[in-house]
Amino acid sequence: MSIEDTIEELTLLLLYLTSWEEKSPFGSAYRSWKGYPFEMLDQLTTAGYISGSRNAKSVYFTEEGAAKAQELQRKYLGTK
Repeated sequence: MSIEDTIEELTLLLLYLTSWEEKSPFGSAYRSWKGYPFEMLDQLTTAGYISGSRNAKSVYFTEEGAAKAQELQRKYLGTK
């Protein structure tokens, strides 16, 4: 695994660990504040893990992104 892959994984994990669940009439989604380089956020968007407007101050996790983040939580932290 390259250092770039590790940075991408850890960025996704940090976004997830600082996220909150937001409920709406259409369901719920996890959101997180954008506090990371836009290049990395663009990579995570391209990978299909997060989505959101470039003008917004937060991003949404896709179902795939939340599942991947939970997998990374187990990998790096040994927790759920």
